[in-house]
Amino acid sequence: MKRTLLFSFLLIGLFSCKKDKPSIDQEVVLNEDPATYAEIGSLDIGELGAAEISAFDPSTKKLFVVKNENEGEANQVNRIEVVDFVNPSNMKATGFISVTPYGGAVNSVAVHDGKLAAAIQATNKQANGKVVVFKTTDHSKISEINVGALPDMVTFSPDGKYILTANEGEPNTDYTNDPAGTISIISVNDNYAVTTIDFSSMIGQQASLTAKGFRIFGPGKNFVNDIEPEYITVSDDSKTAWVTLQENNAIAKIDITSKTITNIFPLGFKDYNTDGNEIDLSDKDGGFAPAKWPVKGIYMPDAIAVLEQNGTPYLFTANEGDAREYDAFSEIKRVKDITLDPTAFPNAAELKKDGKLDRLNVTTTLGDANGDGVFDALYSLGARSFSVWNGNNGSQIFDSKNELDAKCAANNTYDDGRSDDKSVEPEGITIGTVGTKKVAFVGMERADAVAVYDVTNPVKPVFLQLLKCGDAPEGVLFISAKNSPTKKSLLVVSSENDGVIKVYTPKTI
Repeated sequence: MKRTLLFSFLLIGLFSCKKDKPSIDQEVVLNEDPATYAEIGSLDIGELGAAEISAFDPSTKKLFVVKNENEGEANQVNRIEVVDFVNPSNMKATGFISVTPYGGAVNSVAVHDGKLAAAIQATNKQANGKVVVFKTTDHSKISEINVGALPDMVTFSPDGKYILTANEGEPNTDYTNDPAGTISIISVNDNYAVTTIDFSSMIGQQASLTAKGFRIFGPGKNFVNDIEPEYITVSDDSKTAWVTLQENNAIAKIDITSKTITNIFPLGFKDYNTDGNEIDLSDKDGGFAPAKWPVKGIYMPDAIAVLEQNGTPYLFTANEGDAREYDAFSEIKRVKDITLDPTAFPNAAELKKDGKLDRLNVTTTLGDANGDGVFDALYSLGARSFSVWNGNNGSQIFDSKNELDAKCAANNTYDDGRSDDKSVEPEGITIGTVGTKKVAFVGMERADAVAVYDVTNPVKPVFLQLLKCGDAPEGVLFISAKNSPTKKSLLVVSSENDGVIKVYTPKTI
């Protein structure tokens, strides 16, 4: 009896101690306020192209940053900058990893378990590129893997067993060489064996996909070659990947285990003539002047991130938009330079006036169904928003409508000179846990800002704050409190136009 009582008291004492004295990580996570991010550090590592994407290694406390400068010139620089991140408030560049031995520009980096993976395009962009894996400790090469043409983004699966690349396969300027867009799946535990898949298995669905807003266009209109994978996110169980097909206005779903494409979700179009979608489409109207217009937006997402909740994968996309502009083919024209159908646009003369739709850039690949050169619909590039999609069936769950534009205008970061093109250009997006909340960070290339949203309920994201950053933010990297050198969550924003890295952290309550 005495032993039983003593054991009971010990158990009560043990659990009381655990309740009264949570671990440091637990305490920090529970007390962070995601609406209070503020800048704590900044580092300039170069000029244009010097800070596009960053990856962090918790074990060595190093930040690895893509650095490409002076492309096409004799003094071209293609390397990975290594930054001492022990103290984010006082970052220091300590060296670099040259990627010149492996090809041309390095487009993306990712880290997992002491391994740094770099996506490197070939010197000839239309040739197959490489993924090179380095040790984060001494930067020695672990493996060198051939992948598809123009690997634009690289990521590890959460379990670290796979490395995946989105191989964009862009054409050359005269469109005589347009390689297939592909996905490469590298098995880390199988001596980095690689499987590269194209979209030929989906050719039979082209007509039905096109009817839903999927875009195959350009000289030749080749289904396999015209698809251009852009960015990847992977499910928590490392079994499924979703890949944005930006120019094609779609998301592809990948079964990682079988290494097959299981679905393509066309994203359709956004109607700027409805309540909540009012936008500013002129760069000559004196400022931000949102209104309804008879124009549709093509979502065309760049970055993508997944948040899984109650069995549903919620896909968050930054709907940047991107035009094909080459010497041999360019899809865009201003509204003033095209003919509008008088039935569809009875006020065509008014629409073409200065300060209206005259300078709006639209695609010429949509809106002229019979090919007679007369447009009965207008489609602009991007959606000036971020969206949430159901990762199982591709249906849209949420769109931020015109809120990104409005918040930037209210914070004096809106660039009216981009109103006729893609506005704030949402490009990067990432999701992390801050305190008790799930939080999304949306980088906007032309607003030089990052929008912070509470996405704990992914169906109804709530705006929290706007962070000003460097010129043209490309990479938005979230570092959890658990992995952070400060034991507080960190946001690292890399900006490609000025080569500046900025670090932000929230207050605790």
